[in-house]
Amino acid sequence: MSDNNNTLLEKIEGLKVKLDQIQAQLSDPESMADMKKYVQLNKDYKEIEPIVKAGARYKKMVEDYDAAKDLIVNEKDEELREMAREELASLEEALPKMEEEIKLLLIPADPEDGKNAIMEIRGGTGGDEAAIFAGDLFRMYSKYIERKGWKLEVTSQTPGTAGGYKEIIYTVSGEGVYGLLKYESGVHRVQRVPQTETQGRLHTSAASVVVLPEAGEFDVEINEKDIRKDIFCASGPGGQGVNTTYSAIRLTHIPTGIVVQCQDERNQLKNLEKAMNELRTRLYNMEYQKYLDNLSSKRKTMVSTGDRSAKIRTYNYPQSRVTDHRINWSTHNLPVFMDGEIQEVIDQLQIAENAERLKEAE
Repeated sequence: MSDNNNTLLEKIEGLKVKLDQIQAQLSDPESMADMKKYVQLNKDYKEIEPIVKAGARYKKMVEDYDAAKDLIVNEKDEELREMAREELASLEEALPKMEEEIKLLLIPADPEDGKNAIMEIRGGTGGDEAAIFAGDLFRMYSKYIERKGWKLEVTSQTPGTAGGYKEIIYTVSGEGVYGLLKYESGVHRVQRVPQTETQGRLHTSAASVVVLPEAGEFDVEINEKDIRKDIFCASGPGGQGVNTTYSAIRLTHIPTGIVVQCQDERNQLKNLEKAMNELRTRLYNMEYQKYLDNLSSKRKTMVSTGDRSAKIRTYNYPQSRVTDHRINWSTHNLPVFMDGEIQEVIDQLQIAENAERLKEAE
């Protein structure tokens, strides 16, 4: 058995011991009393368990491999030796794949990947057409989110004059949301004849997408004294009922100058809750930004949220083509893509990122 096998098995054994320790701590009443610690332990358990399970399968394969080799050398019965040779051949093919899978699992996951996400879509260059395209992107993500069984909640929106949105901000909650949607951060460029164009000329416009991991209540501690709260009348869609009640909330975080507002709910308390959530996330992401900047300089799949000029994808309507520039991936089925069928490009981006992560680990 190679040293490589030995090293992997040792690492898995170490993690198995750690998993048993976490399990013991989780059932300890002292851990249950400390909510922050309990949440962290649960998170660690969820991360390590799949590696240990995959490790058990790998260990069994290594044992079967050694047993088959032993049979070929020491068994007198030719039929049994033939069966052992067949098993050895299939294991020689399967083991390297399993090793790669475990190496990937052993690279620490980005702790943000399991979080919910806050997404912002803004119409960029191109006026009305950019806002319409921002609306198309929002519809595309809404359909994808619906397919995944996640939940979407709009925090604030500014409609475009000819349709779509100048800006829309919303929260997506579910299992592993940020880990999949994070690849969407960057500038999305559209090439098409706008509905507003009378001459039939092709226009290029753009919308920017920013995806942030949502901060949990244990990630950021905010001092109440640092927040100025303004309450005002909500404007925009929602009928007279919304417009006549002081339900919209604006929060200003005095030390950083960050301002968030929420006017999507009729209920002031609900708006306050959503605004606090967004403020917590924005404060958290000031720190997270440093990590992202460092990461985006190493990995082409990730665009720093501060770099709003990085074009990640082009949507060309005349050619029915969508191209992701980070990995040179294209599809010629634009209507289906715009209908929320974006999983394939996310899978390809994940594969590219995993290759980069393996390189970093080596």
